[in-house]
Amino acid sequence: MKKAKCRSYGSMFSKHPLPRTSCFYSTTPPTSSSPHKPESLLVKKCIFLLQNCGSSKLKLRQIHAFSIRNGVPLNDPDIGKHLIYSLVSLSAPMSYPHNIFSCIRSSNVFTWNTMIRGYAESESPEPALQLYRQMRASCIQPDTHTYPFLLKAVAKLADVRIGEIVHSTVIRNGYDSLAFVQNSLLHMYAACGLVDSAHKAFELMSERDIVAWNSVINGFALNGKPNEALTLFREMGLEGVKPDGYTVLSLLSACAELGALALGRRVHIYMVKVGLTDNLHVNNALLDFYAKCGSIREARKVFDEMKERNAVSWSSLIVGLAVNGFGEEALELFKEMETEELVPSEVTFVGVLYACSHCGMVDEGFSYFKRMKEKYGIVPKIEHHGCIVDLLSRAGLVKEAYQYIRNMPLQPNAVIWRTLLGACAMHGHLTLGEYARAQVLKLEPGYSGDYVLLSNLYASEQRWSDVHVLRRKMLSDGVQKIPGYSLVEFGNHVYEFLMGDRSHPQSDQIYAMLAEITKRLRLEGYAPHTENVLADIEEEEKENALSYHSEKIAVAFILLKTAPGTPIRIVKNLRICADCHLAIKLTSKVFEREIIVRDQSRFHHFRDGFCSCGDYW
Repeated sequence: MKKAKCRSYGSMFSKHPLPRTSCFYSTTPPTSSSPHKPESLLVKKCIFLLQNCGSSKLKLRQIHAFSIRNGVPLNDPDIGKHLIYSLVSLSAPMSYPHNIFSCIRSSNVFTWNTMIRGYAESESPEPALQLYRQMRASCIQPDTHTYPFLLKAVAKLADVRIGEIVHSTVIRNGYDSLAFVQNSLLHMYAACGLVDSAHKAFELMSERDIVAWNSVINGFALNGKPNEALTLFREMGLEGVKPDGYTVLSLLSACAELGALALGRRVHIYMVKVGLTDNLHVNNALLDFYAKCGSIREARKVFDEMKERNAVSWSSLIVGLAVNGFGEEALELFKEMETEELVPSEVTFVGVLYACSHCGMVDEGFSYFKRMKEKYGIVPKIEHHGCIVDLLSRAGLVKEAYQYIRNMPLQPNAVIWRTLLGACAMHGHLTLGEYARAQVLKLEPGYSGDYVLLSNLYASEQRWSDVHVLRRKMLSDGVQKIPGYSLVEFGNHVYEFLMGDRSHPQSDQIYAMLAEITKRLRLEGYAPHTENVLADIEEEEKENALSYHSEKIAVAFILLKTAPGTPIRIVKNLRICADCHLAIKLTSKVFEREIIVRDQSRFHHFRDGFCSCGDYW
């Protein structure tokens, strides 16, 4: 009956088969002709060996083989428990401990928890939930350690419905007051995207350790709420909780999202004070932060000073250089990486191909694409194919880009068709542009930016009637522009501006500065690009609408508040429009400021009336 139960239980995990040999699954002691010590002594010896095998998977397998050769019954709960624990602790493939588990005649709660933990920490956490159900069906009562492991599996699956069921079970069993269970709940809700629920649970905790603070700060940072992450960090300091390396990683992620360079620099200073500058993961996050804030020199300095680097370090700087417009430097760094005999990743090649695209290096781009497949065995993903389409499009090879899309082994997504649409607008391919927009509409209908691109294409061909038809179509389809906002940092605060925003206490002074900017730009020959305004209004009204775009207000605010020569850094949620691009180019010249704008797709470094994108973005 016990063997039948094991077979039935094992069938629940048919996704994890393992060849069953009679030796491996032997539960019968060897014949009397086999020399072996008394069973209890052998079990104790094997347990001792397992407890002292260290981190060697080879030794672990040898001990397992020793136990089989000497007739130790593998259905023995004690030897099975220790063997499973050792395998899970060494992150062995879960098929191995699972097949041992399926033969144990009566597993205790410790062994069940170990198996749940193993699956929760693996790449396929689903069986952890199946094991929990089987555990309850076997009348094994879960203990305080069961639920943290189970919640870790739920967090990986991002299944909030199951997470809420587990949460209610935790409350019914009276475990909701335990700190490590509460921390697991916080992590689960944050991983499922319900960071507000995580914060509510956090607020209800009577005692909050560093793990709890980190879980919610990281949850805010990863779920698009960097301001909340930084606010919570300040509260953490007021309560006297000392940040650790994980806190720093979350903070740098939040600062990178906001483009909060000054605040991130303070985090960097803190790293130096507490001795975190030798931590590889923290240094990689710091490098990525500086690159995402457009401060590529500081990113390079961090890279050069790192005592230890891995492929992530190299990839982060390569991608950072590429998106900041330093394509040639990115390619040189990639050559250095190959010289160091480090294996580049998929992300590395996105940076390399992006660099080739923005340097106009078509042949080199295809050469790297081929090397990625043939030398490193990386199967191109949609991002790599998108880089090739962008490479051809930027070089003016629009028809070749279209042919490449048609022959792609993957189904093109909206981003790829939108890249082609942008190229058609830039190079005047009307028919192909209309076709590209039709494909985008099938995949992502209702995105206002696509109407702008096609409108620009019609305007470039002087087809004003089609421009008006498109505007009316946009209204009839109920397409609304995504509200654009711009973020700027000043005085340890991040300020957000919307189009026509007058919420700031100094809005009168800001708009006076905005008028002064416009006046001085017109003396330099500035004329607004009114064709970007998709509305049936008079020309003067269009010019007024353009003058109140969020990035222009942000520039005016910083010009008003900072000393001459201070760089201006702006993070924008949408693609910068042609009019703002021209205006900021001229502003950098007239006011002698370096202005760095990070928009939806790339960085624009404006200096002396020029932009690093070469007016193609």
